[in-house]
Amino acid sequence: MLVSALLTSVGINLGTCILFFTLYSILRKQPGNIYVYAPRLIAEGKSQLSDDFNLERLLPSAGWVQRAWQPSEEDLLSAAGLDGVVLMRIFIFSLRVFSFAVIVGIGILLPVNYLGNQLSIDFSDLPNKSLDIFSISNVDNGSKRLWIHFSAVYVFTGVVCYLLYYEYKHISSKRITYFYASKPQPHQFTLLVRGIPLSAGKSFNDSVESFFTEFHPSTYLSHIMVRQTNKLQNLIRDEQKLYKRLVNLKSKNPAQKKYTRDGFLGLFGRRVDIVDHHEKKLEDLQENVRREQLGVSLTGEVPAAFVSFKSRYGSAVALHIQQSTNPTEWITEQAPEPHDVYWPFFSASFIQRWVSKLVVFVACFILTVLFLIPVVFVQGLTNLKQLEAYLPFLTGILAITFVSEIITGYLPSLILQLFLTMVPPIMKMLSSIQGYTSNSGILRSACTKVLWFTIWNIFFANVLSGSAFSQFFSLVLEPKNIPAKLAAAVPAQASFFIAYVVTSGWSSVSSELFRMIPLICDFIRRHCSSSTYDEFEVPSIPYHSEIPKILFFGLLGITYFFLAPLILPFLLAYYCIGYIIFRNQLLNVYEPKFETGGKFWPIVHTSTIFSLILMHILAFGLFGLKKLPLASSLCIPLPIVTLLFNDYCQKRFLPIFADYPAECLIKKDREDQNDPAMTEFLENLVTAYGDPSMMLMQHSSNDDGYASPLLQSREV
Repeated sequence: MLVSALLTSVGINLGTCILFFTLYSILRKQPGNIYVYAPRLIAEGKSQLSDDFNLERLLPSAGWVQRAWQPSEEDLLSAAGLDGVVLMRIFIFSLRVFSFAVIVGIGILLPVNYLGNQLSIDFSDLPNKSLDIFSISNVDNGSKRLWIHFSAVYVFTGVVCYLLYYEYKHISSKRITYFYASKPQPHQFTLLVRGIPLSAGKSFNDSVESFFTEFHPSTYLSHIMVRQTNKLQNLIRDEQKLYKRLVNLKSKNPAQKKYTRDGFLGLFGRRVDIVDHHEKKLEDLQENVRREQLGVSLTGEVPAAFVSFKSRYGSAVALHIQQSTNPTEWITEQAPEPHDVYWPFFSASFIQRWVSKLVVFVACFILTVLFLIPVVFVQGLTNLKQLEAYLPFLTGILAITFVSEIITGYLPSLILQLFLTMVPPIMKMLSSIQGYTSNSGILRSACTKVLWFTIWNIFFANVLSGSAFSQFFSLVLEPKNIPAKLAAAVPAQASFFIAYVVTSGWSSVSSELFRMIPLICDFIRRHCSSSTYDEFEVPSIPYHSEIPKILFFGLLGITYFFLAPLILPFLLAYYCIGYIIFRNQLLNVYEPKFETGGKFWPIVHTSTIFSLILMHILAFGLFGLKKLPLASSLCIPLPIVTLLFNDYCQKRFLPIFADYPAECLIKKDREDQNDPAMTEFLENLVTAYGDPSMMLMQHSSNDDGYASPLLQSREV
């Protein structure tokens, strides 16, 4: 039944993928006419929105594939930034790894597994049991053929480490090149200083001025105090919503007056003209905003400030030297880009940030435990006998072949994927209260949380479910049994993970093309909603949800490389499809809102090293179970050498991702000395980190101009 269920799942999803590809080819015939698929082209003026029906665009076309394939990496770098290049390098790295894995796994290991005699296969019932004979479980215990798998593990580890080193070196050099090619940026000259002590008779502003003037006299330029603006930000959001509502009201039949009541929910109170009523409320909100801005400017200081320096090197020196004898005071960190600043968490003290991290850790643990409920349910669906035992009234329905194949092959992965879609937003929310001061920092933290959550709840929880899950605590108490238990449990879940790659991998990467939810939202906004305030916004790619998904499939491929190589072609197909699709999305759909400088790659490196170590542990346990103790013992050096390789890479490349070296900073500073634009840049740097909520609100007097600016660039 395993193969039948798998084929059913593959058939359904192949149809889904073909449908998505066809729809995308249809709608991409003229991308300028479709809002969802090319918002970046529309924003850049290369395409136009159109509500007119055009039959020609319904003709299928694969021209988008060629247009996505042609641009070079430099073109991608200029369009999507270094983070976009890192995303594509993940696909390139994975394609290289699994191309080699497919050659070895399908060309060598799979025939060896098939020729084994360990399992008693009834060839008259081959379609229902053929997955087992393609796995290492079918190789005879103690067979010399197992040395082929042993050799494959060693060779594959070497290839992965070599490719990992090459990519780390390439991306780190690309990061340095990107830095040299960049123009002067405010965050390169600015530090965020927190934990400012309050001196007697001095404000925070005066303390910062006197401290940096005294201890950094030659490099200190200026500073901007951070202020408590949470209430002000709420007022501004209310004011902007009311302004948009007023614009919508004036745009619909301006000659016709509409009335409402000024009491509760518009049902009670005096009868008033709705436009006049909203204008009066808008004026009151604007006055409240101005009063709050004035109050915040006088008394709203918090012990944090953005401190700017005259050079990058001067900023780096202040960053890496402890400023005070008390390490909890004058804490420095690199400032994010001005538009990357996450303002709500600046007022938190050192203790509050520490407590928030503890709360987030507990929340992640609780979420992980709660997620075991759908995992156990899903595993129950994969076992028909267990499902019939718990729900005997379904026995008749489950006897139908098609229904049982759908329930065991497709439904478990689909349910798991639906639950998993809720995780990235939750992790992003938890990261936002963890004390990060930049949106990019929040995304990197959320990316790490989603990755390890997925590895535990999708891989380990599924592997340890059922009979092995009941022994989980015994494994914790007896760690020496972990390799053997995992080696027995992991191969048994091969069919589930193959189906998971097809249902969750192929379908998700294909749906990235179709973007059904944005398409529906856009249709409602443009055709069903009464709102006419058209504020066009280009989306940004959700790295915190996409990168963990890609890395998790890599873990599956590395883990099952020698256990069940049948999964490898499905993974290779996923990476091939994803490579071309995400190139198109980065060039035509998404636009980066902020840049981390490629700092997602260390997460990729760590995840790959973990996958290799897991494969080594499984190999150690499996060869022991297969009565080949010498091969099991010879696997011990593998994780040790891999960890030494990881340690070398961390010392060789990771510091480049943490900070730029003095060599690069001084060279850039010397180049800037001959740049006449630096004087103007340093003048603008003084106000670069002003809180947007402290800007004066000024709406256009032309109510028909829906794209008029809401903010005037003048600080209170």
